[in-house]
Amino acid sequence: MTIDFSDLHRRVCFGEAEGRIIWQPRILAWFTDRDFAGVPLPAPYTGMSPYEVYRELGCSARLYEYNACFRRTEDARVRVSTEQVGDLTHTTIETPVGSQLRVTRSTPNSWHPITQKWEVTHADELRAATWREEHCTWHWDEACYQRLLGEVGDLGAPTTFMPRMNIESLYLEKMGVESAIYALYDDTDAVEAFFAALERSHDRLLDVICACPVEIVNFGENVHAGTLSPDLFERYHLPACQRRCARLHEAGKFVCSHWDGDTGPLLPYVRQTGLDGIEAITPQPQGDVTLQQAREALGDEMYLLDGIPAVYFDDTYGIDVLEACVHEIIELFAPNLVLGISDEISSTGDLERVRRVGEIVDDYNAHL
Repeated sequence: MTIDFSDLHRRVCFGEAEGRIIWQPRILAWFTDRDFAGVPLPAPYTGMSPYEVYRELGCSARLYEYNACFRRTEDARVRVSTEQVGDLTHTTIETPVGSQLRVTRSTPNSWHPITQKWEVTHADELRAATWREEHCTWHWDEACYQRLLGEVGDLGAPTTFMPRMNIESLYLEKMGVESAIYALYDDTDAVEAFFAALERSHDRLLDVICACPVEIVNFGENVHAGTLSPDLFERYHLPACQRRCARLHEAGKFVCSHWDGDTGPLLPYVRQTGLDGIEAITPQPQGDVTLQQAREALGDEMYLLDGIPAVYFDDTYGIDVLEACVHEIIELFAPNLVLGISDEISSTGDLERVRRVGEIVDDYNAHL
């Protein structure tokens, strides 16, 4: 059976799928690790691209590739230079109000470098980061959109995730968790000035998103209760999330947010966020909540995106455990369900288990 995953994905998210659900696993890490190591894909996937593997497995893909359609442009007065010092890369960002220095170290295990020095470590660098957000602009790339529709448009509906807002940006992009927490309490005014500038920047991005044809919008926050306490969540994250959702809903968008790691202390807030769904809640035995707790928190209106612990795709657990989990998730959350992996299969995962989940979903949809 040939499935139009782009149409099904959209219909599921907007409640038009007549009870059907969609299987949309994220499996790119399985490819990335092999590609980095120079190891060919095993049969029967040898020589295939990731998109060809998705088609071979008969499942949808969550197409965050469409992020490339949204272009952030720095002010012309910003100057960026890099210098290689051994395995360290020094990146200097100069602005009219000061400069920032970011230092990263290459690793033999991944293309992703390790941060040695965050780009904000003192007040002058925070001032420069704030200025950059005040003066950047956002643009839509229609040619990129049309190219992606041709390359991957059959695998799912166009989807994007927005940059992290306030405190998660400070944690994961600017300062690191420990330094950011000290700054929140020791230099509150400067931190909140950065948050305000960041929100104005994101308002300009929202202008572009609201006017574009992409209908499914994710907040790529990586919310983790181990670093984002209920107090900080209420003070910073929740109001910004509510404002974003209000704007996007006025434009007819489906809105979700990426919560992974531990989420238990924050689940009581989910129905206050304005979100349509939560992506990547990680249930036991990987995370700190049960599927039933997630169901009670989301209620009858909100969607679960993902839900299956990634460890169930490794041979640590029998396939019967995976199958039982899939049936439980469908029973608890369908039809408000974009079934996936919380949040990605590991490089040691078994793609035939991905295929097996797809068979269960196909049977469920066929018997409605």
